[in-house]
Amino acid sequence: MIPLILFVLLGLTILVLFEVRARKEGKVNENENENENENRTDDSGCCGQHLVCERETLLQTNAEIIYYDDEELDALAGIPYETYTPAQADMVREVFRTMQEKDVPGWCRSLQLRNIQLPLDVREEALLIMRERRKQ
Repeated sequence: MIPLILFVLLGLTILVLFEVRARKEGKVNENENENENENRTDDSGCCGQHLVCERETLLQTNAEIIYYDDEELDALAGIPYETYTPAQADMVREVFRTMQEKDVPGWCRSLQLRNIQLPLDVREEALLIMRERRKQ
């Protein structure tokens, strides 16, 4: 009879230890999420480490493509930016020059969804605009 009672007590002790451990791990995960949120650069929730804000675009479950009056750029889909002709690169630059700064992150995401690459100079300027907008 005593071995049975000891066995039950041992089982209960193990169960309690696992429960305590699970709760501690849950609190650790909550603290990690809070720390992650504190590391964000602004109230919008973007950490600033992505070409396009993760909160606004990368986490969207729909893959809806939004056009910014740039349908002609679809001809560049799948072409590496290094192989663009001067006319093709100028076409991208022209669209970029006519764009409002607030539309740049969404436009970049639209291009990603359409598999269109930005020429290096446009990409650098787009990143600069997005960094500046995050600081505001």
